[in-house]
Formats: sequence, C-alpha cells, structure tokens
Amino acid sequence: MTPIHTEEAGGLVCRFAGEVLRIEPWGPDALRIRARPNARDVLPGRVEVLLPPAPGAAATVAIAGETARITHGRIAAEIRMQIRLGAEVKREPVLRIFRADTGETLLEEARGHFAGPAPRAFKAIAGDSWRLEASFAAQEGEKLYGLGQPQHGCLDLKGVSTTLVQQNTHVVIPFVLSSRNYGFLWHNPATGRAEFARNITRWTADATAQLDYWITAGDGPRDILSRYADATGHSPAFPGWASGFWQCKLRYRTQEELLSVAREYKARGLPLSCIVIDFFHWTRMGEWKFDPAEWPDPDAMMAELRAMGVETMVSIWPTVQSNAETWSEMREAGFLMRTERGAPVTNVYPDKHPLALHYCTYYDATNPDARRYVWGKARDNYVKHGIANFWIDSCEPELRPNHPEQVRLALGNGAEVLNAYPHLHIQGFREGLVEAGHPDGVLLVRSAWAGSQRHGVILWSGDVWSTWRDFRAQITAGLHAGLSGLGWWTTDIGGFYEGIGKDAGFRELLVRWFQFGVFSPVCRLHGFRVPDELPLPNDGVPTYGDDTFRIFTATGGANEVWSYGEALERIFVDLLFLRERMRPYIMAQFAEHARSGAPVMRPLFFDFPADPACWDAADSYMLGPDLLVAPVVEPGATARPVHLPAGARWRCAWTGAEHPGGRCIVAEAPLDRIPLFLRDDAVLPITA
Repeated sequence: MTPIHTEEAGGLVCRFAGEVLRIEPWGPDALRIRARPNARDVLPGRVEVLLPPAPGAAATVAIAGETARITHGRIAAEIRMQIRLGAEVKREPVLRIFRADTGETLLEEARGHFAGPAPRAFKAIAGDSWRLEASFAAQEGEKLYGLGQPQHGCLDLKGVSTTLVQQNTHVVIPFVLSSRNYGFLWHNPATGRAEFARNITRWTADATAQLDYWITAGDGPRDILSRYADATGHSPAFPGWASGFWQCKLRYRTQEELLSVAREYKARGLPLSCIVIDFFHWTRMGEWKFDPAEWPDPDAMMAELRAMGVETMVSIWPTVQSNAETWSEMREAGFLMRTERGAPVTNVYPDKHPLALHYCTYYDATNPDARRYVWGKARDNYVKHGIANFWIDSCEPELRPNHPEQVRLALGNGAEVLNAYPHLHIQGFREGLVEAGHPDGVLLVRSAWAGSQRHGVILWSGDVWSTWRDFRAQITAGLHAGLSGLGWWTTDIGGFYEGIGKDAGFRELLVRWFQFGVFSPVCRLHGFRVPDELPLPNDGVPTYGDDTFRIFTATGGANEVWSYGEALERIFVDLLFLRERMRPYIMAQFAEHARSGAPVMRPLFFDFPADPACWDAADSYMLGPDLLVAPVVEPGATARPVHLPAGARWRCAWTGAEHPGGRCIVAEAPLDRIPLFLRDDAVLPITA
C-alpha cells in the first residue's frame, strides 16, 4: 500500500485523494505549508516574497501509521486522518500547528459542517486555477493584529471581515500577529477575503493554483516581528533627511510656485527637509516627463533646492492614457495590462493635453521588461535632473470599477496576482535606483504587499477624508502597518479631502493631526484643500468650485504652515522645531527597525505584553521604547484619558509629573499640547 506520509528533502509530505500537502522548515521556529489538488507536488509561489531560509538546524519528522509530525525548534505540525461520518469524503488529513515545547495549539484546521466545505476547500474554476477557502478553528480570547493598513479603526482584528483587495487607503499585507504568540503570512497574491469570526477563521483566494502560507512561533510580539523580517526582508537604513518635515499639497502647478514656497520656508527660518511635486506636472499620463510649459528648467530648480538643503520628490503614476506617445509602443510590446474581454483599458480619468476624460490603463508591473521600460523613462526624464525620490502613487492599481478578474497580466489573471502589483512596481523602481547609483532614493507608496519593506518604501495612508473619524482611524492604520513589516509610515496631515482652511472646525482638526504627524515615523503635510476664495458650505458638504477636469489641473487652497492664521502658525512652528529636536531619537528607532523589525510606531502591547489593557489601547501608542503618545482625537477636547502600561514608571513630558504604571489617568491637553509620557528615566528633548 502506498504510504500517505513521507519525509522528503527535510520536510513532511502527505499525499491523499489526489491532493499533496507539503510542510517544510522555513527559518528558525517557522514552517511553510503548501497544498495543491490533482498534483504530485506543490509549486513555487506565483510571487515569491519569502526569502530562501538560511541554513540552520534540521527539522525532525516522525511518522506513525496514519499520523505524522514535523518539529522545527519551537513549532511543530501534525497531520492526522480525520474520520467524518456523514461527510462526502469519509476520511481526510487534518492539520494542527502547535508549540513544540508546550503542546499549546496555535492554529488548527476546522470544518464548519461535517458535510463541507473541507478545511482546505478547492473549487475548480478553469485549468489549474481554483477558488480556495482555508478554514481554522477560532481560539477563545485570541487577538489579531496587522493585515496591512485597514481603515476600519479597529485595533483587534478579531470580529473583522475584510477584503484582500488593494485599494486606495486599504492596503493588503496578509500577515497577522496573534496574541497566542504566532505570526501568520498568507503567501498568496490572489484577491480574496479574510474573516476572523468568533466561530471560525477563514482565508479566501478568488483564484489560485495552491494553498501557501508561512507560520512562526515566538515568545512575544517583538520576537515574532523579528522572525517575519528575517523571512521577508529587513528595511534598509533610513535616509536621515527623510526624518524631517515634508511640505506637500495638491498641487504646486509650476516650477516657480514650488520654488516660492521653499524660499518662503527658508526666509522664515523654518525647517524644511522635502518639498513634493504632485501629479499633473506631466504632459500626459504614461509619458513620465515634466510639462515644459510649467516646469521649464528642472536643472535650475534642483540646483536652487539643493542650495537650500531641500530634497525633492516627484509623483509617478503607473497609468498610460491612450493618447500618450508611449501607448502604441507599449501595447505592441505587451507592456500594458489588458482586459480579459473588451476594450484594452481599465479606467477613465481626467488628464491634460487635451484637458478631458481619457481612456487609460496600467502598465504591466508583473512583466520585468515592462518594469525596465517604465524605469527607463523615469531615469531619463527625472533622474537626469537630479531627482531620485519618487512618489509611487495610484499603485494598487486603482481599477474603476474594481473587478480584478477582468484584467490580464503577464503572471496571470488579476484575481490570481493583482495584490502583488504594487510590490513588483516598487521593485522595478528600487532596482533602477540602485543601478543608477541612487540606492538611498526614497519611495513614497500608496500600496504595498508582503516583503515590500525590503525595497525601502514609506507607506502613506492614502486619500483619507478630513474628518475626526478618519483621523482616529489613522492611528490604528499606522499601528497595523508597522505590525505588518512596514515601519516606514506616514499620513496626510489634516487628511486629503474636504479640508476647508478658514473653517474653525477644520483648523482644530488640523492642529491635532499635525501633533500626531510630528510623532509619526514620517512627518508630511499634504491635502487637497478647498480653495480659499470659496464660501463655507451651507449644507456641510464642501465644494471645490469647479468641474472635475479643472479640479485636478487647478490648485487647491493654501496648505503651508503660515496659511491658517497667526495663532495656528505659532503652534505649527513650535511643532516643526519639536520635530527637529526629536529627529535623533526617531532615527535611532529607524535603525532598530532595520536591525530587528521592531516598528518605529507600535501598539502599547509591543513593549508591555504582560498588561492586558495594552492589547486594546487603540488611541495611543509607543514611538520607540521610551515615549508614549496619546493624540487628542475628539473635537473640543482639552483633556483625555490615557492608560499608562504596567511595568514602568511614567513622567509627563510637559510638566514632569510622575505616575505609576498600570492605571488610567486624565491628561491635560490644551490645543497647543499633545499628551506625551516618558518611560522610567528616559530623557527626550520635548521642551525647548
């Protein structure tokens, strides 16, 4: 009789009823699990972000009849044959993953009903593609974190159901950290869904060739994040200039307008590390070059900015409109994303020359030749002028309507691979920068995937609204991003949409958001402000005063630190210099993140896992190990409750008042002050 279980290449393989299930050691205390129906063996990942594991101690495989076990350090997995009376298949192999040292279950496959679907449910679509559901038993009291950058505002993901589809503001990095001391990576670029219900945990892939995930056991969040960074790549060293203040708005229309803002910052003696050139500086989407009518001398512009000590970043979109000079060449070369049926376009969007709605599509970032082509345009039209920092915008890609199964790429149907699009697009730019002699060039991205941190990217939270609700959600968005490996993170200070500069309510929100931005990993002022000359709305719904075409080619309202009146200017200037004083501390946290994977901005439980209240603290966080930050997130508030974690002494950074840990206090928070607490004997330059 053919054996069900075999030991192969240091791993455990189970073949039963046409399915192959392979479990391999993949880094210290970690396993990779793959399964494929109708096959003798599994495949490499469609997009491999797991790095080859370094040589280490071998796993131990033990087979006893129809039960088999693989043990690798602190983690072990067992496959046993499950008898299911009343099911369509009477026997099936079921997997349990547990701590090798304690026997505690970490993850266990489960059926919702004896008649199905199975724990690994493959539903044939066509050819070698399947719709996949992987179901696991829900564990009582478990809390989950990560999964990229969600906007639902929840810190604990237990009870959350969410799409695995890249969208503006909603970033999919399918890694979760569990309070049960394991980390789990859904190593699959397919679109789908993740559900963390009270009764079941379920991961869904809309179209895939196989099941593929990675799991590691650790002794706390810090240990687990370190293993994840080892497995998917560490961030490089963070460029020092990028820890300063960034000025940005939608949009500076001309070279002279941009320079005038930089000159004004310097004339006022204000810190300015970077000024950003937003979209529509180009001729047409997909030509990737400055419009000479508005940006006549980029070399002179860059020389003046360099003399002021100001870095520059330019917005790059992966879109190509059908009127672009590159369209025909790219289409004939197979460099454009295609639709499965119908016209070869995926979007309709305003663009210039002529000013109108245009059909456009995205270049195919899954095609390495297409990546090299697009990078070549960026190199020849930007890098040659001295610009080596790129704002990788709209890189989800942003399909309208969002039907991934309707598009075709070199690596497969969109439903199979589209979540990895931003990762591959980013990879092309990083490889190009290295080849061009600019390995430290900064990439600001609107989307990313597992492993993108190794390409040195700053994730920002996308086009969020200027509301208190959205502001609150940015705290948890940044925390989840850091727990997903993306420690370089930022948000649009003030939000992107519908900020009215002369509205008192927005001004209060902007101050509180600016305070949060100063104590975020990256500090960047950005937004599409309602033009200043427009009246306040009577119905509460702001207008930009023009049609869609003009909105995107015009400039929004002013968005510099002096744009909101003298009272706010004084607050913002104090905050700018506070950020300057904090830069050495922040740079030290970036260095630690590169070394160990520890997020710069992290939940309280990361440093204080023994305090149960820290696992639910969604509106405060640690910036590095020594500073607790508690943003004010309610309008009109001049005080707020703050939980001070047990296991440390705490000192108000403003008053010096000391508090024991393990209790909640009420912190004073006038408009010009964000509650900050120093741990134990830490000394930071909060006050001048």
